[in-house]
Amino acid sequence: MRIFLTGASGLIGSSLSARLALEGHEVIPVVRPGTSTASPSRSVVSVDMAKAHRVEDWVGHLQGVDAVVNCAGVLQDSGRENTQEVHATAAAALFLACEQAGVRRVIHFSAIGVDREQPSPFSATKLAGDEALMRRDLDWVILRPSVVLGRPAFGASALFRGLAALPILPSMPNTGRLQVVQLEDVVSTAAFFLEPNRPSRLVLELAGLESLTMNEVVGQYRSWFGWRTARKFMLPRWAASLVYRLGDYASTLGWRPPTRTNAAKEITRGAVGNPDPWIATTGIQPMRLATALTANPATIQEKWFARLYFIKPLIFLLLPFFWVMTGVISLTTGWHSGVDLLINTIAGPMAAPAVVAGALADIVIGTLIAWRKTTWWGLWGAIALSLFYAIAGTTLRPDLWNEPLGPLLKILPILALHLVALAILEER
Repeated sequence: MRIFLTGASGLIGSSLSARLALEGHEVIPVVRPGTSTASPSRSVVSVDMAKAHRVEDWVGHLQGVDAVVNCAGVLQDSGRENTQEVHATAAAALFLACEQAGVRRVIHFSAIGVDREQPSPFSATKLAGDEALMRRDLDWVILRPSVVLGRPAFGASALFRGLAALPILPSMPNTGRLQVVQLEDVVSTAAFFLEPNRPSRLVLELAGLESLTMNEVVGQYRSWFGWRTARKFMLPRWAASLVYRLGDYASTLGWRPPTRTNAAKEITRGAVGNPDPWIATTGIQPMRLATALTANPATIQEKWFARLYFIKPLIFLLLPFFWVMTGVISLTTGWHSGVDLLINTIAGPMAAPAVVAGALADIVIGTLIAWRKTTWWGLWGAIALSLFYAIAGTTLRPDLWNEPLGPLLKILPILALHLVALAILEER
């Protein structure tokens, strides 16, 4: 089959793309412009679903397509993402385009429980997308998975690993129970409905067989890592609210933290459902979390990822702060010290302009690192500027290498930290 697959760079989309290609299908991955994908397909389509509101935005891509799988989804509105436009407006345009182009088979990924309660724009817009598909004269299948966990570490799958690495586990207040489902079972379900003569026009909840608390899920990951049970404490409501608000702020800069206010509302509702119709229709027996983890022993790379999970946001918080504050200090309280460092060197006549230029460069570097779209450039700029400071310092004030506080020596660990930041920058 020739399959048009949106959200191909996400957790479900990337795994499903690989599975379908392995089975001999021709997959057309659809990704956001500028997004890389590991798909082996050469026919990657770049579409910004936040802007693909018209049928004309889709019809041209659907020629010769046998089926469409819509895996696109965003957690919360931000400068880069819009739940209404992606889940409802663009999805509705895509489904109408399928009808007009004669693409009968459409598999659409929604979220569990959206038909029962919509505590946030995420679930409300997911339901709107479902209803838009149900109105079309198509052979549609709507899959509503619970929290999806798998070997790829992204979203909740990454968050649980990170929480498992903490020596003391903070518990969020008002969290509902979860019937987590394995990524492999979700992908197998989508592949099942792409086969000929499968049933259509039905909605299925993809939920695991056991209902777990978040702490129980994290505990199973700790056991998987071979670590002892962590001590737990309940975060006060104000602290939990602050965590979610900080996540919202990070999203305005283009980052995608899983801890945002929409997530808080959805977690309070929980993610539970009835897996019996799913099992009866497909014959797939959902794998329990403990079984899935046992089947894939944790590697040292998994442990690295888990331990780095919460260190990463700390790095990308401190680096912009470091660069911006060095620039601000150079222009204010540290002005005279900066000028004095250069006044008795060959750069003495230009000491004041040099301090100003260095301060402004520091502030620009910090700003570039903070904004996700320019972080890569900011990190390389920081490395280049650090090397320049090391060379200039060695040329003008070689005695600084022998200073007790090591102003030039400290450039070396700073360089290493920026290289670490570059190594862990990618999110998916």
